[in-house]
Parts: sequence; C-alpha cells; structure tokens
Amino acid sequence: MANLIRRDPIREMLSWNRAMERMLDNLYDDGELGFGEPINLRMPLDVVENDDEFIVKADVAGINPDDIEITYTDNNLSIKGEVIDEREEGEEGSRYHLRERRYGTFSRTISMPGTVDTENIQAETDNGVLQIHLPKKEEVKPRRIEIKGESKQNVIEGKSKNK
Repeated sequence: MANLIRRDPIREMLSWNRAMERMLDNLYDDGELGFGEPINLRMPLDVVENDDEFIVKADVAGINPDDIEITYTDNNLSIKGEVIDEREEGEEGSRYHLRERRYGTFSRTISMPGTVDTENIQAETDNGVLQIHLPKKEEVKPRRIEIKGESKQNVIEGKSKNK
C-alpha cells in the first residue's frame, strides 16, 4: 500500500526560501557565481549636458586608468575594463571573513546624440571618478541671434499751456 504524504505549502515555501538564500550566499560570499567565474560588474554612470559639452562621470575607484578602455563609435560611448582579483597565490591557508569588494569585468555603452565633436573628446580621473568630456560641434551650440532693423517707438507729443 502506498503512503500518502500530506501537502504542506508553508514547508515547501520555507524550503524554497532556504534554497534561494544558499544560492545568494554562494553568489556574494566569494564574489563568484559559484563556478569559479568572476562576476560582470555594473558601473554607475552620470551623464550631464551643458551648453558646450556632455560630461560622463563614472566611479572607477581602485582601478588603474591603464586598465580602462574608452571608445566612441557610431554615436556610442563604450567604457570597458577589469578589476583584478587580489587573491595571492601564496594565500592558500587564508580565507575571507567578509568580502564585499568585487572583481571582474565591466562594460557600459551609452548612446549619444550625433552632435559630439569626436576629435576633441578628453578623459581624466580625479579621486576615483572618471570624467569624459564630449564637446558639442560648433554648429549645434546654441547662440543668440540679434534682430536687426529700425526700432521705431511710438511717442506721443503734446504742448504745454505753461510757457
């Protein structure tokens, strides 16, 4: 005779919850996906526009500027790089108690308007912030247009009774 097992949705939900927690713990414990592969990092960006240029700001703290590749092709700005894993080969007996700093590759591509002067793009880093200056082409910068012509003012003339 077969045994019947009563269904318990609460127990099933708790079991599923524990499985998800284990999976996320593995993901964030050692900065890997659990398969020895580094994770793909997401680089936060800000894009600011003023009258003369676009400025892209990205957090790159702790990354050597020589390890960052910036390209501009077909109105797309791409920023690529890699944060190297700092584990030393001789650290076999040591283990992390807390590891929040990530390593792996990062790549961001943003679409820009066709108004960028590609010949004068400049990039600089300061205090862990990468700033890319994308100047606008001269023909698209806003300029004030002066209106020419006579300015006639309607003036009412009158005569005073007091002489």
